[in-house]
Amino acid sequence: MSDPLSSAVVRLHEAGIPDPSNEARRLEALAIEQGRDFEELVARRATHEPFSHIKGRRAFWNHDFVVTADVLDPRPDTETLVEAALSLPFDTVLDLGTGSGCIICSLLAERTTTRGVGADISPEALSVAARNAVVTETLDRLELVESDWFGAIEGRFDLITSNPPYITEEAYNELDPTVQRFEPRIALTPGGDGLAPYRLIARDGAAYLADDGYVLLEIGFDQGDSVQQIFKATGWRDVACIPDLNGKDRVIRAKAPR
Repeated sequence: MSDPLSSAVVRLHEAGIPDPSNEARRLEALAIEQGRDFEELVARRATHEPFSHIKGRRAFWNHDFVVTADVLDPRPDTETLVEAALSLPFDTVLDLGTGSGCIICSLLAERTTTRGVGADISPEALSVAARNAVVTETLDRLELVESDWFGAIEGRFDLITSNPPYITEEAYNELDPTVQRFEPRIALTPGGDGLAPYRLIARDGAAYLADDGYVLLEIGFDQGDSVQQIFKATGWRDVACIPDLNGKDRVIRAKAPR
């Protein structure tokens, strides 16, 4: 009779999970750490549920963030945006489509006198962001607002950040099942060419920025030229594209129009 670990490896392999041996060992360690049933965890992973959802946490920047099926999993690529933001001066920040809150909570944790607003159309996502504000000890400086982009936002900010949905409709249909089945579609794709959120932010964002304020927006690796053109065409200044650690286009930085 095979041992539970070997059986788990076979089950994960048959389910098409990459590197099933490593996945089985990670699940075994998680079961021991959290006092949970190993076979139940394996059964969940065999459905392609992300490991982070099974664990309930995902490491990002300097914290382990709470994650659920209601939010996009924080990705290492998004740390490029956090790093870029921290090179700028700002006392107030608005994070659009805040999701798990990983961007704004990381920024507020680094800048301990800064205040911020995290906006999302999903109340479930805002609930997760609130939990992460507790994790990062930033809840007293963070206001969470249910808003369709700028719809319920008031005031002006030194910085606007966003990791908007940017995957094209065509690419969404080809996504790995771990992403497509278990992460919210609304956080992944706006449909069409994937550029609608950038057009909206370029059109409306200046009204919510202080003089000489910046926007920092995550983009897909092949969207750098398109998004820069959107912002240049609407009068934004100092438009630039910042690469991630792999040298791929990842973040657009633009200064408010005069």
